[in-house]
Amino acid sequence: MSTEAARHILNTALHLANQGSWETLRLHEVAQAAGVSLEDIRHHFREKDALIDAWFDRADAAMLATAATAGFHHLPVRQRLERALLAWLGALQPYQRVTREMILSKCEPGHIHIQFPAVMRISRTVQWLREAAGLKDAFLARALAETALTGIYLAVFVHWLNDASTDAARSRRLLDRLLVQAERLALALPGFRGEGRST
Repeated sequence: MSTEAARHILNTALHLANQGSWETLRLHEVAQAAGVSLEDIRHHFREKDALIDAWFDRADAAMLATAATAGFHHLPVRQRLERALLAWLGALQPYQRVTREMILSKCEPGHIHIQFPAVMRISRTVQWLREAAGLKDAFLARALAETALTGIYLAVFVHWLNDASTDAARSRRLLDRLLVQAERLALALPGFRGEGRST
């Protein structure tokens, strides 16, 4: 099966979950609705949880696509981070409730086998966010900046999951506020000055 087929399977799963819920979604229902077999689904997604990874991979791709637009890397660092993260959230926006249910499913007690990969997923997205914004800090500066950026990412994402405001306006304001605060803090610390710093 092609990548387009995998995309079709994911889109079908999202549509069905949006009509019902992520918790009650079953892969045999996805197969029937998508017009494929369960083996076809298994070829691309080894389990239902793999659909979640594919959904967030799509958001990562949207973030990187934004970073590839003309003039992006001529923007100040804070604006690059803001635009990249908003592109990531924007990709998830059509299925905000389903995304929230996906996250909740990973937080259920006894799901340690998917919780550890979820932590690694956060780290991976933050790394791509850094690359999208063209950050160049290293060593201790990188560690501190990465910790701060991870905190901002998580705070905004958790807020966005329950943000019912138009165009996620409250989440946008939170992101702007946190990035401004981080930038002020960075400029007050030795070794964090200059373009290419993440905060």
